Formats: sequence, C-alpha cells, structure tokens
Amino acid sequence: MSDRMPDDSTVPDPSVPDAAIPDAMMLAAFEGWNDAGNAASSAILHLREHWHSTTERTLDPEQYHDFQVNRPVVETTPEGTREISWPTTSIAVAHGVLTGRRIVLVHGIEPSMHWRRYCAEIIASAKDLQVTTLVTLGALLADVPHTRPVPVSVTSDDPVVQASLDIESNDYEGPIGIVGVLQDAATTAGLRSLSMWAAVPHYVAHPPAPKATIALLAQIEEFVGEPIELGTLSEDAQAWQHGVDRLAAEDSDIAEYVSQLEEAKDTAELPEASGEAIAREFERYLRRRQDVRDERAEGRGTNAHRERHSRRAPSADEGHTAAEKPDDLPPAEPPSDEGDDV
Repeated sequence: MSDRMPDDSTVPDPSVPDAAIPDAMMLAAFEGWNDAGNAASSAILHLREHWHSTTERTLDPEQYHDFQVNRPVVETTPEGTREISWPTTSIAVAHGVLTGRRIVLVHGIEPSMHWRRYCAEIIASAKDLQVTTLVTLGALLADVPHTRPVPVSVTSDDPVVQASLDIESNDYEGPIGIVGVLQDAATTAGLRSLSMWAAVPHYVAHPPAPKATIALLAQIEEFVGEPIELGTLSEDAQAWQHGVDRLAAEDSDIAEYVSQLEEAKDTAELPEASGEAIAREFERYLRRRQDVRDERAEGRGTNAHRERHSRRAPSADEGHTAAEKPDDLPPAEPPSDEGDDV
C-alpha cells in the first residue's frame, strides 16, 4: 500500500468531462453483529481519515436506535465543556487520488429498529451522489489461525458483477445483519453490489483486529484502484499478533489448537500458490514502488535549479497504474416502479 498523501489533485478538475471520471462508488460498514473485532468499521474510519473525506449528511439516531442498547457517550472537550455523542450513522465523501472517482463512505452502528427505512435513506443518499456500485464490508469469527494472512471473501448476487470480477454468489442461508438488508435494498434500487468479508480468529474476537482491517483495505485498494496509506496500522497489526502469540505460549491448549488450524489452513491453500496469485502480489509491489518514485521525482523537481541536476520527472505515461480491476461495472438495469419502495 502507498504512503503517498492526497493533494489538491484529489478534487475533480471541472475541465475534465464527467465521462472521463469513473462512476461513484459507496463503501459501507456497521459496528455490531456483522463486524467481528470492529475490523470492517475500522477500515471505513481509516479511509475517512486518510482520504480526507468530508461529511455529507448524518442519519437521525432517534429513528433507528434503542439508546438502552447503544447508549450515548458523554465526553469532556479540549475546551473543558461536556459534550454528548450519539450513535449516529454518517455519510462522507472523498475523491480518488488517481481516478478522481467520488467515493462515498458510510459508517454507523447496526440499528435497533426500522431497518428498511434506514436502508432506504442510505440508498437515497447513494442515488443523490450518483453512486452506481455499493460495496459492503463485514467481518466474521471463523476457525482461522492468527499466524496466517487473513482470508477475505468477495461475493455478489448480481450475475453481471460475478462475470465482471470472476467471483461467486453468496450461498449463505440464515439470519442476516444490516449489511445483508442493505445489499438487498441496493439490488432492488438498481445498483450493482458486492460484499467483502474478513475472517477473524474466533479465539481472539475482542476488538480491535488490525490485521483483518489491513486485509480488507488491501482488497479495497485492488478493487477501487486507489492507494491507501496504512499509517500506524502495520505496527498495530504486529503488536496484535505478538500479543496473541504470547497468549498461545502461556496456554498449551490454545497453542495446540492454533497448530491444528495452521496445518488445516496450509493444506487447504496449497493449490493457491498459483501464477495468478503471484502475479497479483507482484503488481501490488510495482504500484507501491511507483508511488515512491513519483514522490522522489517531485522532490527533485522542486530543487532542480539549486542542485543543477537535469533529471527528468516522470511523464504522465509513467505515472501511477491503477490496480488490476474491472474499470467500471456495467450499468445496472433501471429498477421497475415496484422496486422503488425499499
């Protein structure tokens, strides 16, 4: 992932035709049942900070939350005043550094009531912001070892998305959370949609889960084609893994169980050491390397007259290459009149 910071180029150039800018995309995650270790919601909060998003609107918590379940929190501000924070769902907007794409970021807590109305509000905001694709993020507890890369599954019930991304449908049947209801509302409203789920080791379910957050961010970076600065997340993930290592070392039963999970994981993923997987990792490496080169070239250009160097800055053709991904998913079929009521 890149350490390149956004600048004024993140704001779309008014002189560039709208057709040259990819369609807007919405990324959404919710704390609660669909968010083991707060991995998914932490990914959205990370993107909001590092993509310098601005809040577009918030949803009224009075309509959707039982405050005895999700209580407001009182805090003291730096000015010394007391302030109450409510469990609000916020919708923020950022713009891609490379593509200029509008990226809508939704963060909230799974509501206690009125789920259909809640999803209808989010979908209405998506349409107001010209969103064509919804990506929901989630995290679940699973029988996976903390010592291995966090698996992330990407699925969609939309046949066009399945064909474009070469992914499968979700065959889960059973109780669902708000992300499942939002996916259904998006489909009904005529949006393309897919979901990304990270697997968090069930024996370390307590948040945070920075390693799972990084795994989700890696998938987002590849799909959206925009660099994501990790900041302190890498250090947090290392500290998290060392902490779980110590926990396992102090308990022989946990250590044995982790060993069994590792053996099962390694055996199951042996066929995954394919040329395609290696190629994906190499492409990510090249993108990160190009980011570093661009930053160095910018620094050289600023001081060229002082240093009397005649080094050429990278041309436009040598700039960043977007992540391997389908450019823009085909437009969804317009919804029927009956599908407008979510």
